[in-house]
Amino acid sequence: MTPERKERLSGVLNKRQNNITVVLENVSDPHNVSAVMRTCDAVGIQEVYVLTTKIPKHKKWGTKSSSSAAQWLTVHQFSDANSCFACLREKYSRILTTHLGEHAASIYDTDFTQSLAIVFGNEHDGVSQEIRSLSDGDLVIPQVGIIRSLNISVACAVTLYEAFRQKSGAGHYTHRQLHEDRFHELLSKWGIEEKEE
Repeated sequence: MTPERKERLSGVLNKRQNNITVVLENVSDPHNVSAVMRTCDAVGIQEVYVLTTKIPKHKKWGTKSSSSAAQWLTVHQFSDANSCFACLREKYSRILTTHLGEHAASIYDTDFTQSLAIVFGNEHDGVSQEIRSLSDGDLVIPQVGIIRSLNISVACAVTLYEAFRQKSGAGHYTHRQLHEDRFHELLSKWGIEEKEE
């Protein structure tokens, strides 16, 4: 790894956030999954959880929309909801689902500076009742049109850029959030993967 490349990768890792993640529940289209991963990379989210309880486990992500984003992220795949949520509870203080429920909070009224996991549901049914029952509440993107839903990757991008706005204002990107060991672990891994490209 050249000094210039190491500086570039270190700069990206210095912006990675350790207190926010995305969970995708039974999102069937790998291109949607990849588009979400690309947005996660763009706003500095390192950890992504892919939960497949009703569809086969993903073997690969769509490459056209990802621009190889998956190789720069830590992707956790689960086929059991309870196991996934047990892991999430160890790392994040709250788990919110994107669901148009009676008590859903607008993303603009949600505090994204806290430790948070955000669950997005599949393309047809959204977040399941099972997952909502395991979560701490719902959030929603305000809309005024006839069709009150957005494509999963669009909904994720809108939500994460509101999180980015809030976290930027709170200074979360001005100093390293990753623990030292994790920073060096990822830097080493990224250097190896760069050679394999």
